[in-house]
Amino acid sequence: QGQVVESGGDLVQPGGSLTLSCTVSGFSLDEYAVGWLRQAPGEERKGVVCMNSENEGSRSYYASYAKGRFTISRDKTKNTVYLHLNSLRPEDTAVYYCAVQRTNFCQGYSQYHSWGQGTQVTVSS
Repeated sequence: QGQVVESGGDLVQPGGSLTLSCTVSGFSLDEYAVGWLRQAPGEERKGVVCMNSENEGSRSYYASYAKGRFTISRDKTKNTVYLHLNSLRPEDTAVYYCAVQRTNFCQGYSQYHSWGQGTQVTVSS
């Protein structure tokens, strides 16, 4: 039960912007934390940002490289979480994943239990 569907990845030039979408069904964002992660070529999957559940105030935790450039947001009416990517760099090239955690507070990687299929973001001139 439950589904996570991502979209919005594209080829973009350095300095460009992109918005990724994550539509969640079968999970309540009032109750569970949700995050974005990415996996660059030849690297392990790493967290980009995690947002606490609505009931826990939706506080967000960003990786250092994401602060000031990436922003997570939520539209409850659409059951959708967004990741706004700005000032993109070639090193941001990766498959970006949306995932739901097992708890209301953001926890470690092992707490992600439902994943989207990933969407490719390529930053290149």
